[in-house]
Amino acid sequence: MNEMKFMHTEMLLLVFLAPALLGFFLFAAQRRRRALEAFVGAGLLDRIVVSASPARRRLMAAFILCAVVLIAIALARPCWNPKQKQIERRGRDVVFLLDVSKSMLAEDLAPNRLERAKLAIRDCVEKLQGDRVGIVVFAGTSSVKCPLTLDYGFFRMMLDDISTDSITRGGTLMGDAIRKITTEVFDDQEKECKDIVLITDGEDHDSFPVDAAEKAGQRGIRLIAIGFGNANEGTRIPVTNEKGGKAFLTYKGKEVWSKLDADTLRKMAIATPGGKYCDVSTGSIDLGDIYAKLIATSEKKTVESQTVKLYEEKFQIFLALALLLLFIEAGTGERRRKGKTVGAQG
Repeated sequence: MNEMKFMHTEMLLLVFLAPALLGFFLFAAQRRRRALEAFVGAGLLDRIVVSASPARRRLMAAFILCAVVLIAIALARPCWNPKQKQIERRGRDVVFLLDVSKSMLAEDLAPNRLERAKLAIRDCVEKLQGDRVGIVVFAGTSSVKCPLTLDYGFFRMMLDDISTDSITRGGTLMGDAIRKITTEVFDDQEKECKDIVLITDGEDHDSFPVDAAEKAGQRGIRLIAIGFGNANEGTRIPVTNEKGGKAFLTYKGKEVWSKLDADTLRKMAIATPGGKYCDVSTGSIDLGDIYAKLIATSEKKTVESQTVKLYEEKFQIFLALALLLLFIEAGTGERRRKGKTVGAQG
């Protein structure tokens, strides 16, 4: 037997039921003897021949105690004979590029564009199939909030922490954010299995986003652009005024109205191989469905490889022995064999 281990060592604590049962059996035997003494008198007890066999009772108790120990071992899932196996995890590298500029506070999607985007990303992560994910936020500058990782719990924690305060500089520079992902997040040595999922209202302040998308596409990066917002009339941007009340963002004395720039987003997506523009506007979005159709079905690469030990589970042996002992115990019985007489015991 090579390198035995237990998958659930905590179940071995059940072995301590055996001493407890042994104490119970001893207590029961003593009670039986006292009951007989009280019935016939202590002086006559050893002269009376009874049909119950103390030896058989002890044997049956031993069967039960051994079965309890074997069941505890089986529940602990013993295994041995480890074998080395190479485990590969395949998927794509997916970076969510999230707009956190003030315009994402517009309420044409409830409760606002940014919170709806975060909810969509969170739902999408639930359907990931081994992909590495990262998240970059942008406004007047951009920042890597979560590098590419397989730790989806850490990714969710970083996502929950995102707000319009994640970037202090105002404005919207999509092109710079894409360049940052291209140079700082993705591995430039591999030109495949890379996706940027851009979620924004499409407004940009002269950062040449289409040119940035074209250069990203030349490196094998695909852009999936998700457009949020009202493309016709636009929407005002709510802010909190000095008195803590609700107001709307102004610039040079005029209220700012944010509109979805679908044309720019569409041009950016087309500039990348297999790129796709999804116009949500003020409707609903199922980013998990978009992932399933566009990303999960695409070519994958090995994103993680490790050597693990796989053990052969042998709990069946111990469980079978325990059941065998219980069957034998059930068929043994306490009665003596005919023709034998001995003194009575408890």
